[in-house]
Amino acid sequence: QVQLVESGGGLVQAGGSLRLSCAASECTFSVYAMGWFRQAPGKEREFVAAISVRGVNPSYTDSVRGRFTISRDDAKKTVYLQMASLKPEDTAVYYCARGRSSWSTARSIDYTTWGQGTQVTVSS
Repeated sequence: QVQLVESGGGLVQAGGSLRLSCAASECTFSVYAMGWFRQAPGKEREFVAAISVRGVNPSYTDSVRGRFTISRDDAKKTVYLQMASLKPEDTAVYYCARGRSSWSTARSIDYTTWGQGTQVTVSS
């Protein structure tokens, strides 16, 4: 069974940076799109960023575009989310997810496997 393990979360001041990592256990990591989602307390899970195979088609939700960067290293079976200029409203549990196919989307229904999440807290 595929496992995704996130790391890199923590407490940071507004304006700071963090890099989240998500390591996959499967050998076929490179053929699937990967995504990052987040869920803040009392809110629904929302799309943050996604990337297709070979690193093409990176996409972002409007609120993080220009501040966050998604990337992947297929040799390490890892997807990253570099977060800069963090704001208190970025506080949430961040989840990585493996897509159903090679092409990334912003819909959670298109992702089949989820990590356990990592907490990101941005203080003002």
